[in-house]
Amino acid sequence: MPPFSWDLTYPSQREPVLARNMVATSQPLAAQAGLQMLKQGGNAIDAAVATAIALTVIEPTSNGIGSDAFALVWAGGGLHGLNASGRAPRSLTADHFAGQSMIPTVGWGGVTVPGAVSAWMALSERFGALPFEKLCEPAIHYAREGFPVARQTAFYWDRGFQLHRERREWAETFAPIGAPPGAGEIFRSEDHARTLELISQTRGEAFYRGPLAQRIASFARETGGFIDEEDFAIHQPDWVRPISQEYEGASLHEIPPNGQGLVALIALGILAHFDLKNHDPDSVESLHLQIEAMKLAFADGHRYIADPEFMGVEAADLLDPDYLEERAGLIDPQQAQDFQHGQPREGGTIYLTAADAAGNMVSYIQSNYTGFGSGIVVPGTGIALQNRGCCFTLEEGHPNQIGPGKRPYHTIIPGFLMKDGAPLMSFGVMGGLMQPQGHAQVAVRLLTYEQNPQSALDAPRWRVEAGLKVIVEPGHPAHLYDQLRNLGHDLTIAPAKTVEHGGGQAIYRLDDGVYFGASDLRRDGQAVGF
Repeated sequence: MPPFSWDLTYPSQREPVLARNMVATSQPLAAQAGLQMLKQGGNAIDAAVATAIALTVIEPTSNGIGSDAFALVWAGGGLHGLNASGRAPRSLTADHFAGQSMIPTVGWGGVTVPGAVSAWMALSERFGALPFEKLCEPAIHYAREGFPVARQTAFYWDRGFQLHRERREWAETFAPIGAPPGAGEIFRSEDHARTLELISQTRGEAFYRGPLAQRIASFARETGGFIDEEDFAIHQPDWVRPISQEYEGASLHEIPPNGQGLVALIALGILAHFDLKNHDPDSVESLHLQIEAMKLAFADGHRYIADPEFMGVEAADLLDPDYLEERAGLIDPQQAQDFQHGQPREGGTIYLTAADAAGNMVSYIQSNYTGFGSGIVVPGTGIALQNRGCCFTLEEGHPNQIGPGKRPYHTIIPGFLMKDGAPLMSFGVMGGLMQPQGHAQVAVRLLTYEQNPQSALDAPRWRVEAGLKVIVEPGHPAHLYDQLRNLGHDLTIAPAKTVEHGGGQAIYRLDDGVYFGASDLRRDGQAVGF
């Protein structure tokens, strides 16, 4: 029996899905694309890649061909990490932003080399069972023949339209009739179809060292961009060793920096010094300790996380047990605080997960950063370029200061839980700086309070912001909000459970090769299986 209750503790729009082969993501048609690969003899890696490619067409409000991606893969008896984030153009320096306080989210300033296509290729080549061309077929079909736009996707499509409607290339691609598609309306994009066909036929080479790279670079030169053919040609995804933190007899694994998964690990490492089991999962005592631990973790994350070549400290330094105990000692159970970073010793997004009957599991995330990204669309290609460079800082001397060829602080993070050296759950909670907060909250509910994955996703969430500010979703007893305010939290109650507090998917490994799939009620998606 699993170490959790089957009760659905919180009001839910979802039922768990139980199957031996499974895909879970934020868009039902994309989940079906992955399931199709599994039914055709593919494995979980094939399913994940096909789902990711389909999502660039079906949910362009959150990701696209011009996105970045990360993955954690359990295959061959081990856990493998893939960092497919791109770097800043070699010609882009901090001097370009002189006199500005931040990098604009719209325009070329935040554009970095897109890494998602390289992630598809790396995963397929190393672990896939089906030909890469097969994995592209569902996405090409939906682009050419059309698909009905999902309700939530339509909402964010309209939001993107209000922001980018005056950009001709964007409007021609995403609002060709002069308006965004509504929920249930069919949308087609021949440009997307042709681009994906070229990527399929050349196994990604066209995107990094061929005609697509040339078209992007040419458009950049014509419109004031920085990126060029050489920036694309030198891009490579990196296979990396995941980092982890023990918690409640299991371990949470994350991609190392430049990703922010380290923040979730720091928070859990701090919480391990408190006995949360003595408090109800929705009590003021439990929430206060979790909020304070997350604030401490973010203080360190914002100070140190960067391209690892520039960090100055190692992830292991920030996860050192003595350091985490020292940080835990700063928490006052009776008072909210605004923490500063410590001094360790030297030393807009889609998420999907897939699992198969052979035991392979994939945790995968892909994103433009803000909605449609930079708003720059390369004419005739369907390629909307991400604005991941906006996660650089302009602070002089900071390890994450923007610079040529650097990878920025990255908000998108796949998560993976293991126990006794075996996979336990592949999961993620997408949504900017909410992501490590979501990872930690789901892990606490699952491991400390033995809630099942669906309940852990359905539960009301909190989100820390600057200083003492914290936003808590509705669903708790009214007195809890007053109790948090009495501890000094500058608290706002969110009007509803929405994607502002993340959207999660999870696949939990049960006995006898059975998986428990869960999908967040805050998104359009679903878990599917057979």
